[in-house]
Amino acid sequence: MGPAAKRQIDINHLKADVSASAVELLSAQCAADRVRLQYSLQDIVAFSEPQTLKRAIASAEALHRFYSQIAAQIQLLEKGNSGRK
Repeated sequence: MGPAAKRQIDINHLKADVSASAVELLSAQCAADRVRLQYSLQDIVAFSEPQTLKRAIASAEALHRFYSQIAAQIQLLEKGNSGRK
C-alpha cells in the first residue's frame, strides 16, 4: 500500500511499534552474537537442531528482505529531498 492510499494510521502507535521492534531486534542480535562468539560455525552446525537453525535462518532472511525494502524507500526519499534543497 503506497503513501497515497486513503488509510488512516495511528502515527504514535506506529512509532511505538517500530521502536519496540528495534529493541527486540537488538536483543536477537545480541543473542546471536553470544552464540557466534562462544561457538565455532562447525560446532553450531554439527550439534544444533537442524530445524531450529533453519527457522532462525528463515527469520533472518525475512527480516533482511523487509528492512532492505525500507532502506530502499529511505534512499528514494533522501534522493528526492536532496533535489529540493
